[in-house]
Amino acid sequence: MPPAVSEGPGTPSAVPEGPRTPPAAPDGPRKPAASEQPPPPAVPEAPGPPAAPETPPPPSAPKNPNTAATSGWPRVPAQQLPHPPPSGPPARPQPTPERAPEPEPSYGPATPADAPSDPYPDARIGVSSLSLRYQVAAALAVAVVAVGALVHLGMVFLHVAPSNTVTKQHGKAIDEWIYPEFEQNWKLFAPNPLQQNIEVQVRADVRSADGSTRTTGWYDLSAEDGAAIDGNLLPSHTEQNELRRAWDFLTATHDNANRPIGLRGTLAETYLRRIVVLRLGRDDAAGKGGVVRRVQIRSRTTNVPPPEWSDEQVSTTPQYRLLPWWAVPADEAAGGVR
Repeated sequence: MPPAVSEGPGTPSAVPEGPRTPPAAPDGPRKPAASEQPPPPAVPEAPGPPAAPETPPPPSAPKNPNTAATSGWPRVPAQQLPHPPPSGPPARPQPTPERAPEPEPSYGPATPADAPSDPYPDARIGVSSLSLRYQVAAALAVAVVAVGALVHLGMVFLHVAPSNTVTKQHGKAIDEWIYPEFEQNWKLFAPNPLQQNIEVQVRADVRSADGSTRTTGWYDLSAEDGAAIDGNLLPSHTEQNELRRAWDFLTATHDNANRPIGLRGTLAETYLRRIVVLRLGRDDAAGKGGVVRRVQIRSRTTNVPPPEWSDEQVSTTPQYRLLPWWAVPADEAAGGVR
């Protein structure tokens, strides 16, 4: 057995022996071996549709941290979830659906669906919001007003209605209710309407503060009412009708000798006397400290002149109707009736 030869840096390594390839023939080119021939070129395949990447399902997060070890899923922080970014072609944007046109606003009455809900559904309004005591008082007031209106309408109807059994039996009560404030005057619609200007005038016999007596001049009360009405868009009913109706009431209940006819005539005198005493008090006819003792009333009637195109001839001379002196009671003379 030959001794082992130690290898060193300068000693070449032994080459193992094996089959040797015979050298190429000198007379021709060397033919490559079958193992040295290059493989045939590969034919490229037609590209197919790209396969969609498979995305692994996300692991369900354990509810309890202590059960994460037993569930088999690794504990991964929420900000580092093991979801690889999706690969492949980007997804096509979905078409945006068309927005339906908004309905036009309705200006008609609100339907129950559109009506706003009442913020106070249990709130009471009107009489129902009052207490029971005030509700009873309001009901009584309405009932009294309704009964009074019905009675007044009934009295006026019986006054203007033709004579019947009710007016014959209760004519006095009807007249006391109607006169003098609610008397019905139809002269404006008569076939021959009134064509005269009637002025009511009064003078007084007064006692001054020093005890002396004197008689005032005539006060034209109708002219005072006319001056108050002239230019007034909303004249008072008192200024328009009080004095005129009182004089009509007196002439209808007195004869040509100025004597009252029945109780209505006396009532007409009292009514007219109180009106003129009140007017004299407003005009301060008695003066400071004076007292009205008696009054005398007269009327001045003048016919309305006809128009220029009319052939009618009327007298324009005024006519007077003088009433006797009436004594003024002490309660009226102290300052008039309030």
